[in-house]
Amino acid sequence: MAQTDAISIPKAAPSGRDLGFAAGIVLILCILFLPIPVFMIDMGLAFSIAFSVLILMVSLWIQKPLDFSSFPTVLLIATMMRLALNIATTRVILTHGNEGHDAAGGVIAGFASLVMSGDFMIGLIVFLILIVVNFIVITKGATRIAEVGARFTLDAIPGKQMSIDADLSAGIIDDKEAQARRRELEEESSFFGAMDGASKFVRGDAVAGLIITTINIIGGILIGVFRHGMEVGQAADVFVKLSVGDGIVSQVPALIVSLAAGLLVSRGGTKGSTDQAVVGQLSGYPRALSVAAGLMVVLALVPGLPFVPFTMLGAIMAFGAWFIPRQIESENRLLRESEEKKVVQNKEAEKDSVKSVLRSTEIELALGKQVSTRLLGAHQELAFRVGKMRKKFAAQYGFVVPEIKVTDDIAIPDKSYQIRIHGTTVASNLLRVGEVLVVTGSGRKPSVPGDEIREPAFGMPAVSVMENFVEDLKREGFHPIDNVSVVLTHVSEVIRNNLPQLLSYKDVKILIDRLDPEYKKLADEICTSHMSYSGLQAVLKLLLAERVSIRNLHLILEAVAELAPHVRKTEQIVEHVRVRMAQQLCGDLADNGTLRVLRLGSKWDLVFHQALKRDAKGEVVEFDIDPRQLEEFSEQASKVIREFMDRGLPFVLVTSPETRSYVRMIVERLFATLPVLSHVELAKGIDIKILGSIS
Repeated sequence: MAQTDAISIPKAAPSGRDLGFAAGIVLILCILFLPIPVFMIDMGLAFSIAFSVLILMVSLWIQKPLDFSSFPTVLLIATMMRLALNIATTRVILTHGNEGHDAAGGVIAGFASLVMSGDFMIGLIVFLILIVVNFIVITKGATRIAEVGARFTLDAIPGKQMSIDADLSAGIIDDKEAQARRRELEEESSFFGAMDGASKFVRGDAVAGLIITTINIIGGILIGVFRHGMEVGQAADVFVKLSVGDGIVSQVPALIVSLAAGLLVSRGGTKGSTDQAVVGQLSGYPRALSVAAGLMVVLALVPGLPFVPFTMLGAIMAFGAWFIPRQIESENRLLRESEEKKVVQNKEAEKDSVKSVLRSTEIELALGKQVSTRLLGAHQELAFRVGKMRKKFAAQYGFVVPEIKVTDDIAIPDKSYQIRIHGTTVASNLLRVGEVLVVTGSGRKPSVPGDEIREPAFGMPAVSVMENFVEDLKREGFHPIDNVSVVLTHVSEVIRNNLPQLLSYKDVKILIDRLDPEYKKLADEICTSHMSYSGLQAVLKLLLAERVSIRNLHLILEAVAELAPHVRKTEQIVEHVRVRMAQQLCGDLADNGTLRVLRLGSKWDLVFHQALKRDAKGEVVEFDIDPRQLEEFSEQASKVIREFMDRGLPFVLVTSPETRSYVRMIVERLFATLPVLSHVELAKGIDIKILGSIS
């Protein structure tokens, strides 16, 4: 059954074109052995010239060498056709040469009279020059290029195969694309290998043409003298003209095909037709044209040299040097416009697609209808200040926060706005449109009428006053804050509170790629031997959660490299990094070189130490504090911290290294922006001012 199935595979029946091609090959073989009339010889020689010109034009206009992958086969057919015609003309010349110069047909006689100008010595010299040009110059160079190209192509196949497999594994290409690339790679290797062998046809054809012409001359003279009784001079004149004419008719298409082979193999990796590759690259440097034009003008002025040719060439090159840059600029402008149009179309298509609903904006400021109308005139200022805010964050925290998208949302109250992170509303506020805000804290209040509210970014006491009283507020020494500043300050503080969520895996890779090569290598060593890039991202996120800048990423990597081989817990690595970055921590938190410190009292130090539960190795495995003590600590800490915060002076809370992270965990729920340091994170040389203690 299997045998029957194997035999019954259908085969395509030969078409008329296949039969015609086969008949043409058989005809070429017949010419080798059978005599043909002179008219058929003229047709064959004319067809040989036309066929060679066709091959040359195709070689000029193809986009890449593989587009003419059948060239080795075409070259073999053209060579066999010329050799068959050579044999046919040799048969006619030796048989009927005594009849005169037209014995071998009109094509050979025409080329003989055109090239020789009545003197067979001129024709012989021209024929030998054609042989030298074809055999030594064009064919030798094309053969060498084809040989080297085949060698290098075959050597590069394993690397290209691995590149295709890597792209397929990474998901850059799909199976169909991988198959297409492999097929193209196979065709490329086969093509250059075939071109290496096919170039030998061209060399053999040139040698065969020289030998056949020599045989025709010697044999024709001997036959004319001994068979037909011609004088030696007469026989030499007739048979040399016929033989050289036949040789020139054969060498012209051979030279054309050799040129086509040379153009094809010398293209290399250049894409586009030959005129685009050559003319485009030569004319792509207007300065070179200017220098060449200047040289032509100098040569035109040299005594003894013709003035007109050099002047005309100089003028043409100067015009090209002036015209080409303008044409390139025009083409680039059209290209940019088409690309911008395409980008706009893609964005419109994305907006209309269902997939756009699945994408969430990383930072979004959604405005109510009335707020949007109020800030409509300030949209340009809003965009400018948002850009400055992002630059400030990049300089302060060491990475670029995502773009802030400002949108209108009719679903929220008219006078409200919402700040969203990854599509989730994390903060909202009712904006008093047409009023200004005066932050008072625990100080005096303005005398003008206003409503007491809380400032949205920090929750500090403030007074909202109508815009009409701005000048009165300034005279009283207050600094009124407009609606745009209120919104942007709120957005800025929300971003600071959500820095860990905004540091993506992509951002971490970009930050590492911007490092010096030595630190990039260190990052690769850390993330291949001891932790993943995601683990490094977790370290950076924990630092940003406490508003520690990661701008000195190289120092962070050095600190991570010290502890990562011995510790797996991200929290312990972060604590070690903080100690190594003590100078930066204290420098960023100090006010005019002085670091104000609020200590954790001895009572609470003891309570937190007792809450640490350790394993047999002495490592902390659990934090267990009595809820009543936790409540008491929260009350005392809130009272003391609030007292110092109301003074408006920056300060930090200091505790022991082992309890720092747990104290921070409790304090951040009461005061999210209060920094908590350990004793070992106080840098040497820093001026410390102790404000008091929580006791």
